[in-house]
Formats: sequence, C-alpha cells, structure tokens
Amino acid sequence: MEITIHPVTPERRKPKPVDESALGFGKIFTDHMFVMHHDAERGWHDPSIVPYGPFSLDPGTMCFHYGQEIFEGMKAYRGENDNLFMFRPEKNIARMNQSAERLCMPPVDPDFFMEALKTLIRVEKDWIPHGRGTSLYIRPTMIATEVALGVHPSNAYLFFIILSPVGAYYPEGFNPTRIYVSDSFVRACPGGVGNCKAAGNYAASLYASTEASNQGYTQVLWLDALTRTCPEEVGTSNIFFVLDGTLVTPPLGGTILPGVMRDSIMRLARSWDMNVEERRLSMDDLIESLNTGRLTEVFASGTAAVVSPVGLIRYRDRDHEINGGSVGPVTRRLYDEILKIQYGEGDDPFEWRARIDP
Repeated sequence: MEITIHPVTPERRKPKPVDESALGFGKIFTDHMFVMHHDAERGWHDPSIVPYGPFSLDPGTMCFHYGQEIFEGMKAYRGENDNLFMFRPEKNIARMNQSAERLCMPPVDPDFFMEALKTLIRVEKDWIPHGRGTSLYIRPTMIATEVALGVHPSNAYLFFIILSPVGAYYPEGFNPTRIYVSDSFVRACPGGVGNCKAAGNYAASLYASTEASNQGYTQVLWLDALTRTCPEEVGTSNIFFVLDGTLVTPPLGGTILPGVMRDSIMRLARSWDMNVEERRLSMDDLIESLNTGRLTEVFASGTAAVVSPVGLIRYRDRDHEINGGSVGPVTRRLYDEILKIQYGEGDDPFEWRARIDP
C-alpha cells in the first residue's frame, strides 16, 4: 500500500513549544496523524497522513460499548547532529499485534507498520525536542468502528498514530517516587487480558490510582489477584528489586505486560554479569529484606518514564523508605546507559536503535 500525505496548510500549523522544560507529558500534539481503515472485504486500506483532528463516530460505534481498544507507546529521539532514532520499535509492533490477536482485532503487517511510523516521523521531525530527557512520544491505537449493538468482534476498525513532544513522565523527573501498594483492588487475573495493552486495563486501574494520588503517592503497585501478596507491576511500568545484589522482577504469566523496557533492562544487566532473576516475591518478604538491609533498591521501568527510582513504598498503612529515599547505583547506571543508547551517545551492542533516515 502507498501512504498518501495530505499536509497541513501553512496557516493551520501549530506553534511549536519554545520552552522544552515545560513540555510535561501528553499535553501537546503535532500537526499530522496517520490513519488507516479495515473491513472484512478489503482488509487494511487507505493509509494516509492527514491533519491532526477529531474523528466523527456514530454513537453506536462498537468501541464505545464493548471495549475493543488497544494501543502502544514508543518514542523517537533526537541525537547529535540531528540524527533521529526510535528504540526497539519492532518489539512494540509485535506486542500490539499480540494484543490485537487476544482482542479479536486484525493485525497490522509489521513492515508496513514500521513504514507508517517512519513516514509520519519524517513529516513531523521538526516536532522532536532537542533536550536530553525529551522525546517525541508515539501512540499507535486501534479501535473497533462497526456501528452495531450486540457483543461480537467488530467487522470494521480504525488504526491511527498520533505524536506528542514530551518531557519527563512523572513530575518528580528522575527523582525517587512514592508508591502505594493496593491489596483491596487487583489489576489483572490469570486468563484475562493483563498481558495486553488494552484500554480497559487502564480504566480498571483508575480508582485505586486516584486513591493513591489523593494520599500523596505517585503510582500503585499491584499485587497478584489470587493471593494479593506478591507484587506484579506498577500502574504504568514493570517493577524491579535489587535484592542481595541480584536484580529481581516478577515473572510474566499472562497478568503482567511484557514491557519492552523490562526486557531491555534484564538484557543490559546480564551483559554486565549481574545476576538477574524472574521470580515471585511476597510483600512480607520484601519488607523483611528491606528492614535487614538485603533489599537496597526498587525501581520501575517503562517506555514513558524509562527508569523510575522508588524511594518509598506504602504498605498496610505504613511507609517504608528505600535507600534513604535516594537513587541507587544500579538504578542510575541502567537509566544512564539506556539514555545513551536511545540518543545515539554510546555503543549499541544489542542493535536496539532504529535510525530514521531523512
């Protein structure tokens, strides 16, 4: 398929941000977006880059009623000499197609998906911020668009990609966050869609996240649904613990999103000859390990925040400080090394950088 481009007229172009320190996250959107439609007869068709703007959808559109909505999150970076990169986009493409399969939605050809990403980024390259720690956030999304009531997989879909210049995801930046452990609510159950980047997963997390925010905490640490004793993931990230010098993270088992950054961190740490384990840990064991000095660092990982140190965990009405509320050496090293790869500042031993040619 050929991607048609319908550029925004000069008078309709938005002013680009001047103060990159005030970007925030997901508040500003670029001039253009990619759109493509799917139906049972033609498959995916009419791929185009068009002016960013609202969609017109019938009130009976199925995405409003039955939750067939998935998305991804990735970033484009501006390195030295205005070189442009993405970080492991093929992993996000594969994960979105896995989410699509689970929700009975049509996959997008990976090669064409990549072409759409690069074409849109080239059109919007002037929107990519220049400062280290800033990037162009990329949000591919798929929704069901058949107009019908009655629970069944839709016969029509819309795939679109929007872009947003961003700074740090959390207001704290790379400073330690405060995490609230929820044992009243769960994020995902075995056999469900917890391993998919489905919109409904995030809707279900909002109540507990709002409770945590109202009490002054940054995010929720979710426990397993069956016993409500073992950490699984943070609201927008995977979770890691440095325990007895070993990097430990909960194992994937259908209830945890298989994070691209999660995989990157484990591979990078192993390349440093650090012991890395995927295993279940109970909160009681973690608190005991913290009190005895065996648990020295906790951090979260994800595309949006990259690596986010955790300085405090609230569990059962008690605050537990980690590493004196400071960033630990493993957390900082991982953060620095990943940023060097993303911005083209260092070696890329795993070939994770995807260069976007002019």
